[in-house]
Amino acid sequence: MSFISKWAGLLGLLAVLVIGDQIRINRPGHKFRLTVEVTTPDGIKTGAGILAVVPDRNYNRSGRTMMRGEAVFVDLGQDPGKHGAKGRNLVALLVHRQDAKLDFDDINYVALRAYGAARGNRVSFNDIQRQTGAVPVQGDLVPVLVSFADPRDPATARLVAGDRAEAVLGEGYAIRGLSAEVVPNGLWPIDFGGALGEPVTRGIEAKLPWLAAPGDDGAATALKAAGLPSGDEAREAFARK
Repeated sequence: MSFISKWAGLLGLLAVLVIGDQIRINRPGHKFRLTVEVTTPDGIKTGAGILAVVPDRNYNRSGRTMMRGEAVFVDLGQDPGKHGAKGRNLVALLVHRQDAKLDFDDINYVALRAYGAARGNRVSFNDIQRQTGAVPVQGDLVPVLVSFADPRDPATARLVAGDRAEAVLGEGYAIRGLSAEVVPNGLWPIDFGGALGEPVTRGIEAKLPWLAAPGDDGAATALKAAGLPSGDEAREAFARK
């Protein structure tokens, strides 16, 4: 074997090791489907999205658990004037409210805590993949809910209270419930669907087109319009890569 061939082989092996390590670090720890159901005058409307949770696997443990995915958009399918509705959508953001602040990390633990509450015992990251079936997302686990009178305008965002949705959405509208269900991780990063695994849900920019603009201005405007604090992380309330 020539000198060049030996080095080529070593470099190839090194590349495989580096790629494999990056897959180990960045692959999801688990994925779950977050489903939102809304009762409307015309029946139940549903929206759902696949979210991926990536635990900190760096060697120095200096990072944090991360989320990939987008807010869940529920199209209520109604014109604003019909049935007195003031909005035609509901959006479950990727944040939770804690008094006057927004918590951007609690969304990472929604599935873990929802299964723990449903099973009556703590569920760890190591146990989550063995969970089956959908479980309710209730109480403090419910993320911030908003509605846009005009999805094209972030300034029309309004905060929706889980137990008083009709105040924003109109008479006959109510939050029926939220649920979480663990789905297979698949073969990340080639989880393109089918046997390869369900990919993280994308496409919210088509529903909230102002998210396509660079920066956090639109997201910050939406949070502010809903009476929520906004800052440098505003965009992460709607989408995370």
